[in-house]
Amino acid sequence: MINNQASVRIGRIDFTNVWPLFYYFPFSSFGNDLEVTQQVPSGLNRAMAEGRIDIGAISSFAYGENFDEYLVFPDMSVSAFGQVNSILLFHRKPLEELGDAKIALPTTSATSINLLKIILTKFYGLQPEYEYAAPELEPMMKSADAALLIGDHAIRASWEKNGYLVTDLATEWTRLTGQWMTFAVCTIRKQTVEQYPELVSRIYEAFLESKSKSLADPAALVRDAQKQIGGTEAYWQRYFSELCYEFGPKQWAGLSLYYQYAAELGFLERNVPLQIWKDNSVVRVTE
Repeated sequence: MINNQASVRIGRIDFTNVWPLFYYFPFSSFGNDLEVTQQVPSGLNRAMAEGRIDIGAISSFAYGENFDEYLVFPDMSVSAFGQVNSILLFHRKPLEELGDAKIALPTTSATSINLLKIILTKFYGLQPEYEYAAPELEPMMKSADAALLIGDHAIRASWEKNGYLVTDLATEWTRLTGQWMTFAVCTIRKQTVEQYPELVSRIYEAFLESKSKSLADPAALVRDAQKQIGGTEAYWQRYFSELCYEFGPKQWAGLSLYYQYAAELGFLERNVPLQIWKDNSVVRVTE
């Protein structure tokens, strides 16, 4: 009996913010060794946790929930130091007045939802009511005082003249902590590294090559973003240039602080060490 199952299954977030990692990825050169699944972050998080995906650009929070099973690729993430443009809270009242508010949360996120809770609870001392809803701004705001949107849903909503106050959560995080915020990391199941070390190395190099080529000349990404999402060339040029796709010590420090706060507030069961894959060995970052 012939087994046609791919050796490694890769998960891709269905948002423009991860395009540089995948845009020039040479999937055809891997033949039947790879299979690609594209979903919203929450779907990929579940698939990775259940072992249905081996390598994934998943929510940073999802790594924190299952770090015993995962390693993280260095040099690639979706991060920001300040404005990210696609993690946005729309609200009628200033942040400090949201203590008795009802906030609608998208069903597509994990990292951003808990970032919002960290900001409001730890830094503003607020405990608003939260509810989950499909990621559509106006329906969310019909029953809530504020709504969190992420990814392309947030981008589209930010172009509308809706009269709401808008807070970029990455900007707020950096203002409050002075740190980077990392929203997604490229994660590998430890078992996959053990089974396919050479293939994992090839995949890592292919991701880096795609990232470098995309950022060196983002014109093609910009054109495709305009076709699929809308907006102007100038908007997407700025969008891709303001996002950071690195994952080194500065980003590690910011993400470690996020994990620390999440554990303190009970969103994560324990403190999370970053276990960084490097040439099929592991570098453990605890600070």
